[in-house]
Amino acid sequence: MNIRSLEPIKVQGLKEACIVRLEELILSGELRIGERLPSERDFAARIGVSRPVLHESLVDLNAKGLVQIIPRRGVYVSDYRRYGSMSILSSLLTYHNGKLDPSFTQSLIEMRLVIESETARLAATNRTEEQLAQMQALLADEEKASCGDPQNLIDLDFSFHLLIAILSGNLVYPLIINSFKSVYTSLTGQFFRRYCGTPVVATVWQFHDQIVRNIKDGDPKAAVKTMTRMLTHGEKYLKGVLP
Repeated sequence: MNIRSLEPIKVQGLKEACIVRLEELILSGELRIGERLPSERDFAARIGVSRPVLHESLVDLNAKGLVQIIPRRGVYVSDYRRYGSMSILSSLLTYHNGKLDPSFTQSLIEMRLVIESETARLAATNRTEEQLAQMQALLADEEKASCGDPQNLIDLDFSFHLLIAILSGNLVYPLIINSFKSVYTSLTGQFFRRYCGTPVVATVWQFHDQIVRNIKDGDPKAAVKTMTRMLTHGEKYLKGVLP
């Protein structure tokens, strides 16, 4: 038995369950944008939680941009496209049971192209010798990776893109990459499980190797070109596994 393939059992606390329920009500449209929520006392009674649990949940949703808490006026449902933060990405993934609708997926792909082309450009300019050694060690791990352990492939791929963001020298880009890790790995998971052992994935590893060479050579234009080609390649085949 491959123990790594077993998902750990997750037990939701009452607050987490309340947050998920409220997110479902908002993202489904059952609670409409601009709608004022009932008083915390009444709302807590309706959904079967204590008032403190509801209050803590609403504070979390306020931070995500799903609701707006206005002192002495109440709590209102927000338009997450206008007020939402990156933390809402995992909520959207949970709401769709691990799946993303096509328009949201396309938005993520377009965002990756913009951000990761820039991280590749900066990495070729700002990387250190120590960081370059880390990239080469990661490539060595990819060469030893097996289709029998898809989670390892997913982790290695994510680590590769995150490390390039770190090499960029920009403090914000790695945080952005990390903030949508759950969404990113959900998409790449489907990709690797479908194409592992085929030339499609072999081409991805070749792109990884080429990008590292571009970064080593200090060639930002080539790094951008290779990253763009790789992401375009991935997008082409990812669309073949998405619903």
